[in-house]
Amino acid sequence: MNPRINRIAVMIVAAIAVLFGLATIVSGGRALFGGPEARAAVGAAVGFVLWFNFVAGFAYVLAGIGLFMRQRWAARLAMLIAASTLAVFAAFGVHVALGGAFEMRTVAAMTLRSALWVAIAVLAWPQGRHHLPA
Repeated sequence: MNPRINRIAVMIVAAIAVLFGLATIVSGGRALFGGPEARAAVGAAVGFVLWFNFVAGFAYVLAGIGLFMRQRWAARLAMLIAASTLAVFAAFGVHVALGGAFEMRTVAAMTLRSALWVAIAVLAWPQGRHHLPA
């Protein structure tokens, strides 16, 4: 791939990661700390998924900043985010299979989060072995 196109792709992905992280922090913070109306709005949200996503939002921002700065650790962090998101999604699946209450929007949100972070990790990883493109 053309190194210039690759640099642009990494910068776009970094911006997406930061924006997605900030949106995750805001929405998760509202759901967790926003009072009775906010809690009622999330319906049958699964607590451990909600807390994971809120905390992960900070990692999304950090990974995005690291990718933008072309830091090797950012590729590793993206892989960790992808793997942990898939693990939480699997645990959520077990929760659902055991008859736990849930919202269908959680399925959609976790599918989006999983796909996004696997894609970011795949994009970042080849560069992460040595360095992200300058």
